[in-house]
Amino acid sequence: MFAEFAFPIFEQSIIDYHVIDDVYQPVLNPYEKGSVEHLLYAKNWVDTVQWHYEDIVRDPNIDPVAALDLKRKIDASNQVRTDMVEYIDGYFLQKYAHVQVKPNARINTESPAWAIDRLSILALKIYHMNEEATREEATAEHRAKCQEKLNVLLDQKNDMFISISQLVEDIENGDKFMKVYKQMKMYNDADLNPVLYQNKK
Repeated sequence: MFAEFAFPIFEQSIIDYHVIDDVYQPVLNPYEKGSVEHLLYAKNWVDTVQWHYEDIVRDPNIDPVAALDLKRKIDASNQVRTDMVEYIDGYFLQKYAHVQVKPNARINTESPAWAIDRLSILALKIYHMNEEATREEATAEHRAKCQEKLNVLLDQKNDMFISISQLVEDIENGDKFMKVYKQMKMYNDADLNPVLYQNKK
């Protein structure tokens, strides 16, 4: 049950981040480097920092220069997130490299790691919605609305546990196969983004 294995690691990363709650704090990954736990913790830490970048950049009084700097940090963070998803998919590819794929095997619309990526974001949504549902200075109406949303998120978590487990089981049994399409993000590439390559002339 990979999803059930990953989710507490995501929760730990989120809790650890909020001890200081600063996008510039160093990450202190408690897991052994090279382990899948280390990778999952690092993946969620990047997601958590980016979540807070996105909050900060929406401040209506933000300095335009600071906003541009944050936009570039978000772009860089997106690239790191994509790379980490591909590393996680590499873990699955290696783990199930021995599986004999059945002739009628199907391919999924998303790889296991992209599903895990969505689970990592869901962990963040649950954490922050719970904060709002229990925020003492908020109105009772606000807390009640947030609790309703939190219940939906928790239901979604259970559904994702089931669907991710089914996907991994199908791959393990050879009923589905996976491919890793290296994400070709064009906006960060000086040879693919026309604004960047025109400036090189």
